[in-house]
Amino acid sequence: MTTKQLTRCAVLASLALALSYVEGMFPPPVPLPGFKLGLANLVTVFALYALGARYALLILLTRVLLGAMFAGNASALLYSLLGALAALFAMALLARSRRLSVYGVSVGGAAAHNIGQVCAAMLTLTSAAPLAYLPVLLVVSLFTGALTGLIAALLLGAAQRLKLT
Repeated sequence: MTTKQLTRCAVLASLALALSYVEGMFPPPVPLPGFKLGLANLVTVFALYALGARYALLILLTRVLLGAMFAGNASALLYSLLGALAALFAMALLARSRRLSVYGVSVGGAAAHNIGQVCAAMLTLTSAAPLAYLPVLLVVSLFTGALTGLIAALLLGAAQRLKLT
């Protein structure tokens, strides 16, 4: 890893951590349990396209682990980790297909994130009951993923024009 790559990863991990923290300060725009816009996932989408899956994974792991450590909420670590890893894995696979735009990849990542978090809930509760909430989360992920995809597409376009990627 070059110094430039390390610096980019550190800046993006810091941005993702800050976005995650700021998002937690505000009530969710929709009064649904577990609902968040997923602003930190914006950085993951950007990193996936701008730097590649390997660096996106490093940024994601840094954000999730530091976020849990700073928040002092070890119980949320499993939810964040499973959701984030599922999202990145799905987005990396979808981005390879070249048939989907960044919007479709982002929506797929949002849906996978919700699936990962429902799996974490099932592991924690040792029950399949959280599956009943999954359809609601998947519908919401259409909107949050599209919004994240839109912002990521704008950022990627700006980064290309400025020759940052």
